[in-house]
Amino acid sequence: MRINTVSLSAITLIMCGSSVSAQVTTFRGFRVEAKAGADRFQANGRHDDRFTYGGAAGWDGTIGEKIVIGPEVSYLKTNGRSCASGVRGGQVCTRTRREIGAAVRVGYLATPDFLIFTKGGYVNDHQRKTFTGDPAGGTGFDNRYGTDGYQLGGGAEYSFTRNVYVSAEYKYSNYHGHTSRQNLLGGFGLRF
Repeated sequence: MRINTVSLSAITLIMCGSSVSAQVTTFRGFRVEAKAGADRFQANGRHDDRFTYGGAAGWDGTIGEKIVIGPEVSYLKTNGRSCASGVRGGQVCTRTRREIGAAVRVGYLATPDFLIFTKGGYVNDHQRKTFTGDPAGGTGFDNRYGTDGYQLGGGAEYSFTRNVYVSAEYKYSNYHGHTSRQNLLGGFGLRF
């Protein structure tokens, strides 16, 4: 009985200490963010650079005084296209329209207002692959599909106030089917 009381007291003190330190930073709770930036879509041995935009939503919690962790979902819209020569004078093109993702973000609080983070998780990209046959009437195809993969990234976030922040991040996504994407994104977010 005495061991249970001591254990319960220790857990209570740790939880109180965590909640007190968590109140020092603004990096906790639910957040939504608008994102925009550069997109490099790679397929068929080539790449296409475009503008991309979208958003993310997540929840952040703190562990101790310096660690921030939480889930994040994201959406990016783009019109990337990569084409290469096919057989008999034909052309193979892969296009991308949108990417959705789910990741876990882990960060370190350099100051109470400045977070350095890394993230990793799942992505799905909506793609369209076409083949145009040779000019003499060769066959072709047009396939639309979703392809799964993984994402890795990192960046920084700065809180202006308790509810308003900006961010910058790099993200790499790799999809099945030998396609990939790199993003450099800036963001503006609200925390609730």
